Amino acid sequence: MSGQGLPEFPVIRTVGLQGLLVTFADALSEPSNRAALAYQAALRQVAIDGMVETSTSLASVFVRFDPSLVSHDQLRAQLESLLAEQDWYGAPLPEGRRFWRVPTVYGTDLAPQLAEAADAAGMNEAQAIDSLGSARVRVLTIGFAASQPYLGTLGEEWDLPRQTALTPMVPSGALVQAIRQFVLFTAPAPTGWRHVGQTGMRLFRPEMDDPFALRAGDEMIFEPVAKADFLRLREGDPNNGGAIVAEIAS
Repeated sequence: MSGQGLPEFPVIRTVGLQGLLVTFADALSEPSNRAALAYQAALRQVAIDGMVETSTSLASVFVRFDPSLVSHDQLRAQLESLLAEQDWYGAPLPEGRRFWRVPTVYGTDLAPQLAEAADAAGMNEAQAIDSLGSARVRVLTIGFAASQPYLGTLGEEWDLPRQTALTPMVPSGALVQAIRQFVLFTAPAPTGWRHVGQTGMRLFRPEMDDPFALRAGDEMIFEPVAKADFLRLREGDPNNGGAIVAEIAS
């Protein structure tokens, strides 16, 4: 522990009877998210008896294990050994990541809160579309709903607070914005984030071998298109709405 009583990172915490949480910071940053993604990828490459699964959040890695095969203390020691191998905050991002270019309609009746968000960011709508539509963002984590990504980080001008009241419902494929991040909705749901864009991506595909379209570490850009072009793309490609994906060279 530090002199102020705060944990020194990274820190390993016990989570119930079957879990340990490796945390790299108490808030999201590019280095802490990079560390979480890289450390999880490294965990998947090592053989740890009793480790059942891993998952990442914005700045942490959760490890679930079978306590009949490995104890908390035994697993903690192995996690600490791996932590000591390198500076995870500067580690290369995992291989196999992909880059998605996603046609997106900003504003109009399909994404009715663009003007409000633009005003809060000190821009007009055209400037906001240029800014949001040119931002290359990382899938920071998958969570809240199946295959639903948190994406970031955007520029400081987009450090907008959540709304004080909920929007009753946004549709699947809605691109919403707050706190320098996007969330891309996988299913219709209420939200406290502003609905600034609309995509035709179908993120959760339970009929496929890999039902999640996105992976943590993927990168995306939400390219502006006219409403008529968006509707045409969504009709012609109901899974991706015209999105194009390519592997990111390591």
